[in-house]
Amino acid sequence: RLELLNRATALIIPSLWEGFGLPALEAMACGTPVLASTAGALPEVVGPAALPFNPTDLAEMAAAMAQIFSDAELFRQLAGAGLERAALFSWADTAAALQERLENLVS
Repeated sequence: RLELLNRATALIIPSLWEGFGLPALEAMACGTPVLASTAGALPEVVGPAALPFNPTDLAEMAAAMAQIFSDAELFRQLAGAGLERAALFSWADTAAALQERLENLVS
């Protein structure tokens, strides 16, 4: 999967619902620009590092796709911002936070 994300020009996530959006973070960690639906948890996960679009508006989705493929500066900006955004999330930090919460519950 990571090989595909590394080779992809961009990742487009048109979901009407995403519980977390791990594929978006995986793409961002690969430096692959992300176009993300404004539904579910995606906006919170990707923040300003992805190009948002309304998943029920096909014209808006098509415009976002055209924009990222025709604007080289936006493409570079999203790739860089995605790398920075993905760095904010780590399994080690998540595990440490979970362990701390569990220890607080037990004590």
